[in-house]
Amino acid sequence: MAVSNIRYGEGVTKEIGMDLKNLGAKKVCLMTDKNLSQLPPVNAVLNSLAKYGINFQMYDEVRVEPTDQSFLDAIEFAKKGEFDAYVAVGGGSVIDTCKAANLYASSPTSDFLDYVNAPIGKGKPVTVPLKPHIAVPTTAGTGSETTGVAIFDFKELKVKTGIASRAIKPTLGIIDPLHTLSMPERIVANSGFDVLCHALESYTALPYKMRSPCPSNPINRPAYQGSNPISDIWALHALRIVAKYLKSHGMSYPISGLVKTYKPKDYNVDHSLVPHGLSVVLTSPAVFAFTAQVHPERHLEAAEILDTLRKFLFDLNVDDGLAAIGYSKADIPALVKGTLPQERVTKLSPRPQTEEDLSALFEASMKIY
Repeated sequence: MAVSNIRYGEGVTKEIGMDLKNLGAKKVCLMTDKNLSQLPPVNAVLNSLAKYGINFQMYDEVRVEPTDQSFLDAIEFAKKGEFDAYVAVGGGSVIDTCKAANLYASSPTSDFLDYVNAPIGKGKPVTVPLKPHIAVPTTAGTGSETTGVAIFDFKELKVKTGIASRAIKPTLGIIDPLHTLSMPERIVANSGFDVLCHALESYTALPYKMRSPCPSNPINRPAYQGSNPISDIWALHALRIVAKYLKSHGMSYPISGLVKTYKPKDYNVDHSLVPHGLSVVLTSPAVFAFTAQVHPERHLEAAEILDTLRKFLFDLNVDDGLAAIGYSKADIPALVKGTLPQERVTKLSPRPQTEEDLSALFEASMKIY
């Protein structure tokens, strides 16, 4: 199990300058997006960097819901900067972009597709050392500060994919709850949906001991290993927190990647997007009904915590299915095609799925109430 290095506490961001000084950082890359660059979380980081005399350059061109091109733009900035440390201040989009920039700047001769997940890319293991990366999340759902995964839209195929390696996991995640105070209402909700579905999927995933074959070398072991006694504890705890305080994964990737004109409320962006948490949650009732046959007791336990999933989503004013965000039955073949390459996550399902199963699940998700 790969354990994350996390520091939690109100106002703990003020320590980031000291952390970088302790690391001996001489030239730091600070990554964020245009909106966040004007908000308190970035200001708190800037104050700490100034206080401890940290030399840095800021890149604020991160795209919300990144693409292969936006990754490449950030990678180019990182290569030119020759940085010896990275700081990401933002949600999953910023942190994932920073992971990719750090990786490819540390492996400058690699082709972009070398590390992208197979079958879209080559899925090569990362063998180069990366620079220290401190992640400062400003949302409460992505969990990107704890993972070795960086997700992006691959525009040519109109699908979401990513890079998955423990080597790109941030060195330190600084969890400062004060940063969530500047989150608009729907971003709070969509972040919470991400937590909800990650927890449901983790708890009901194929058990780790049922995965086979064992990789011939530990470096080839996937980042996600299936349900296990440790993650079960945290998954159930997360479900209880969501049920108490918030009043659905592979299928979500083409939903975001094939977006047409939908722009969610409270997201200040100049392009259409379906936030990851929303794209996951819209198919969750159909997906968990499908997988419930394999581990009914676990699904029932989760359902008891959440009451019923559909009622929970209705009470939170979630869009009424894929049709509400611009999709129709005519889009189902493309949605299925976009799901098929997502083996990194779909293989964790406790119940294997055919193309016909996926078509039925997307159809059942067009309307959820």
